[in-house]
Amino acid sequence: MIRKRFQDLDVSFLGMGNMRLPTSGERGPIDQPKAREIIEYAYEHGVNYFDTAYRYHGGESESFVGQVLAQYPRDSWYLASKMPGHQMAYRDGKLELLGYLSGEDIASPAQIFEEQLAKCGVEYFDFYLLHNLCESAYELYTNEELGIVDYLLEQKAAGRIRHLGFSTHARPETIERFLNWRDCFEFVQMQLNYLDWGLQNARAKYEIITNHGLPVIVMEPVRGGRLASLGDDAKALLKAARPDDSLASWAFRWLQSLPNVQVVLSGMSTMAQIEENVALFSDPEPTTEAENALLQQVVGTMVDLVPCTACRYCCDVCPQELDIPKLIAIYNETGYGGAGLLPYMIGDMGEDELPAACIACEACLEMCPQDIEIPDVLAKLAEMVVSIR
Repeated sequence: MIRKRFQDLDVSFLGMGNMRLPTSGERGPIDQPKAREIIEYAYEHGVNYFDTAYRYHGGESESFVGQVLAQYPRDSWYLASKMPGHQMAYRDGKLELLGYLSGEDIASPAQIFEEQLAKCGVEYFDFYLLHNLCESAYELYTNEELGIVDYLLEQKAAGRIRHLGFSTHARPETIERFLNWRDCFEFVQMQLNYLDWGLQNARAKYEIITNHGLPVIVMEPVRGGRLASLGDDAKALLKAARPDDSLASWAFRWLQSLPNVQVVLSGMSTMAQIEENVALFSDPEPTTEAENALLQQVVGTMVDLVPCTACRYCCDVCPQELDIPKLIAIYNETGYGGAGLLPYMIGDMGEDELPAACIACEACLEMCPQDIEIPDVLAKLAEMVVSIR
């Protein structure tokens, strides 16, 4: 496993994301035997960076990951978790949680941080992040009265956080503004892949972070699995160039060509995925200029897709409790195969699960890291459903 130097640490180039662990049934609890096998394989083959967050897997991820890693020496692995400011509001001197966390008692960021340490079973986090710095969370993270960043810097001074950073889906100008606000962050985690390099202007974000002298930790390297399951035209282009390579390997190799990438996080949910990724990052082969040009041809076959990564932030605030990522995936699928596929994809869904149940309240818009016009997409899908009925 290739490792890269981060200050005084040797960190594995491949990191283990723990938002998409195998589950018992669709959206069920973590399938602990399968998930344990994946995490143990990762550790035993050189992965030492493990990323989780406060509400991954409904709050189960932190405790499970901490439990599995506890069998190994504490100084042999690095644990990252996050403060869920993107799911908070601060009004009239009172902190509250949003979306499906609404109503849960919360007094302060300290309460969450202490809970996280206890759940993970650790005395400190190696890496700690503000979760999803974005336009809707900017004011909360910079609120001086609430003082989230000041509190976390105090924890860092006390040795309970080794390195402080933030994850982001924000626009380039927001990232620039935030980095200029406080010169205290040591790394930035961002969505980065060859599709979003142009589509979401990830290149500008990467360059801003690099110009501030901070390393990039990558999330969504295969776009929530999208770049591992391409359309026929894109697949043909890549298979003609490298017949034996998987589609996902192209996404990882492209990231290996970027010099300021510190860690590539992959949310691996099968043994096949972890085995392939370990091999890719044990003997890296970055893409060439010619291959990068080929990938731009691939992007040209995909630009009409709705860029959903199934982060589920929109679901947290949907009053109708719609599975929005599932509906967008159906919408994208019809873009390839036509509306004739719809009966098979919606056949087991109730009326309250279909896109027509959307009331266009627009609560989802502020939460979407991809700036997707979700009500418009669901309205178009609803029209398709009506047309096939």
